Amino acid sequence: MSRTATYHTTVRWTGEHRGQVVMGNGPEMEFSAPPDAHGHAGVLTPEDAFVAAANTCVMLMFIWAAERFKVRLLSYECRTEGTKVIELDRTEIFSRLVFHPVIQVGAGDEPSAAVEARTRRALESAQKYSLVANSVKSSIEIEAEIVVLPGTVSAAPVA
Repeated sequence: MSRTATYHTTVRWTGEHRGQVVMGNGPEMEFSAPPDAHGHAGVLTPEDAFVAAANTCVMLMFIWAAERFKVRLLSYECRTEGTKVIELDRTEIFSRLVFHPVIQVGAGDEPSAAVEARTRRALESAQKYSLVANSVKSSIEIEAEIVVLPGTVSAAPVA
């Protein structure tokens, strides 16, 4: 039997092309349309939030998968680009998200190739099980750089 979970946000217009958003988990922040859409610089935009939601969800799922695959994660940083298409009738859609994670993992006594393969499987699982990635229509591409540091045993598998 399926279960459900409900999440909420509350937004309030504050004037011009600005608003305030309160997340159900507590954080509160100002947001705006992007500057190219008559908005303001320096604040959260819906476009930023969309790309950030996908990026943060994939990272958290990667950490989850790395634990299960016994990957000795040393660092993870990911720049994600969302490409928005603006149609002639001014409708807009994100057509693709491209993730560029740079992942460092320790090999310990294992062969580097085996560690890299296991890390790539963990990354594939992260994409497969990411709630946000599974909820968007955009094409999702992950172009990972995985650095396996031979002999590195100081970092334990993510736990």
